[in-house]
Amino acid sequence: MAACGWRLERAAAKCGFQQIAGCDEVGRGPMFGPVVAAAVILPLGCRLTGLNDSKQLCENKRNELDVVIRAKALAFAIAAIDVETIDRINIRKASLLAMRTAVNQLAIQPDYLMIDGCDTIDWPCPQESVIHGDAISYSIAAASVLAKVFRDRLLVELDAVYPGYGLARHKGYCSREHRAALDRLGPTPMHRKNWSPVAQTMLDFEALPEAVQLEIQ
Repeated sequence: MAACGWRLERAAAKCGFQQIAGCDEVGRGPMFGPVVAAAVILPLGCRLTGLNDSKQLCENKRNELDVVIRAKALAFAIAAIDVETIDRINIRKASLLAMRTAVNQLAIQPDYLMIDGCDTIDWPCPQESVIHGDAISYSIAAASVLAKVFRDRLLVELDAVYPGYGLARHKGYCSREHRAALDRLGPTPMHRKNWSPVAQTMLDFEALPEAVQLEIQ
């Protein structure tokens, strides 16, 4: 795979596009908390030393780049879609909604979108879906960093609201620690009810008919 850089943005610029936005989301996999997306328009060719897919960066580097991206971006926006919506419309649609909401909040109207993954969003301008785009495009990688830093900080805050689950450490993912806490404490209002570990914990076996209880045992 080619190194993260400006190749896709330069190709779009050669076609006449001027306001090129990168979009990415984080938080599709966790069983707790919102899915978060960011959209970023960067000045083409600006210096972003060390920028890459946020998952490949340490926390300190992500935090450092978050400051740089916010300072250099022509426009950026971050959007979160709550657990209730995720449970209602499913995580894929919620992720696309998060990206569309972020794009809608940009102070500059984009004329071209580059979106991480294999989907495009409901938006009236040319779009390009890029598999592993956060490791290829600086614009998408920048969106990945902003979304990741925002969500991680939110989960640290929520760790104080819902103590005992270890949210500040695993950020809501299905770690062994999180599963054990879920078994011990039960789900919170911010656990995704459609996720298998949460759904199993929510089952009230005592309310089931005796015959069904016997079958389960």
